[in-house]
Amino acid sequence: MTGNYGHENPPKVNSTPLGPGTVPFDVDNYPFALEGLELEQVHLYVRHGERTPVRVRMADPPASIPDRWNMCKTTRRFRAAVTSDIHQTSLLEATSDSALPSEELPVRRVVERGDGSVVESECLLGELTDIGRQHTYNFGIALRRLYVDKLGFLPDTVKSDAEVYFRSTNVPRTFESLHQIVHGLYPINKCEDGYLPQLRIRNGRDENLFGNTAACRRLEILEIGFAKAAAAAWNHALEPLDDKIGQYIGNNPVRLDGRPRASGIFDTVKSAMANNVSVPREFREKGVLDVIEKAIVHEWFGGYDSEEMRRLGMGRLLSDVSAKMQLKASRGSNDSMRLLVHSTHDTTLAGICASLDVFDEKWPAFTSYISFELFRQKDAVLLNQGYYWQNVLSKLQRSGPGEFYVRMRYQNKDLRLPLCAEPGKHLPGHPEFCTLAAFRDRVKELTPVDWDAECFVEG
Repeated sequence: MTGNYGHENPPKVNSTPLGPGTVPFDVDNYPFALEGLELEQVHLYVRHGERTPVRVRMADPPASIPDRWNMCKTTRRFRAAVTSDIHQTSLLEATSDSALPSEELPVRRVVERGDGSVVESECLLGELTDIGRQHTYNFGIALRRLYVDKLGFLPDTVKSDAEVYFRSTNVPRTFESLHQIVHGLYPINKCEDGYLPQLRIRNGRDENLFGNTAACRRLEILEIGFAKAAAAAWNHALEPLDDKIGQYIGNNPVRLDGRPRASGIFDTVKSAMANNVSVPREFREKGVLDVIEKAIVHEWFGGYDSEEMRRLGMGRLLSDVSAKMQLKASRGSNDSMRLLVHSTHDTTLAGICASLDVFDEKWPAFTSYISFELFRQKDAVLLNQGYYWQNVLSKLQRSGPGEFYVRMRYQNKDLRLPLCAEPGKHLPGHPEFCTLAAFRDRVKELTPVDWDAECFVEG
């Protein structure tokens, strides 16, 4: 049985308030392109929506953070595609999908506890909650408002996979988040001629939407080494929290390598707060989560100061962005791909930013996103109409028509990439617009020539 996860009753827009861990896609304050620049392609990397903690922590008094979360009602009813007439058609003789007759079967999915009891709305650990589904659906609607309604960049209706690209890591919360985003961007009535959006997932070895330690032993060793170094550097800074929140973790010390780990404490508390679950007041006091966040950010992402970590962790992902942008630039209208959406994780967003030297040292929020926008310069680009005559000549000399630029945005803000800070590597007067050539040159340095060989470790 293969589920298509089609909800019979899509969630209503804005039916839940945004939690403290969520960053909505800001359509109203989106900075439109400068005059003379035309948007050609957009690559989006989106963290999944709100979820339950990945492990049970602090469930006992006095913390009493629930170990079971009844916040997953929406996903429990869906339709599954099943093979029918199985006795009339030999699977061995089938040579195509059309050879397998199928039908949709309405089903309910439930969580069974160890004692055999069933709770329909109970969430699994690490599962996308109803709030998370709502906010990723809203994210898709925001994409439609911007790229279809405001910019006219995407067509009102979609009819081909050549126009849009959707991909997720092979994790239920990211796949379900992607489904909600697609449903908000292109609901069924906006899909032409029975078109069904293609949601892509890669096998483990081919996955590059996060630092793939399962397929890269050298990357795993690097991460472990940097984590140990971070514990030695930061555990002392966490000691003052022992008296304040130690009572909530069995009177154990608060440490990066403690039990639970500091990252586990942060995950449970942030997940609870984002889903409007009560947490002890100490965790809301200024400075408590802040110092934990600083420590775990150093633990998880400090290694990206290393060029080797960048190459093995994010090099292949950035290479994909660079190659697809270059293909679009070279083929022009012959390449109809406009929007590429990737549903992924906090570690992906932080890894990308750190690899490009623009990380803000904050843990990425739920539904936060990175976008890489490719622009083509059609003619002179003007910053201020009042300075037209004194600026236009130098801009034409420095950046002739047909030049391509890349703008990176994170958390609704333009980022100035250090890789293109030098004159000639960005649009004059606009350092946020990096030349595609400069972007590709830096990404080439970050791309492993032979990823398997660089990942290999003897023994």
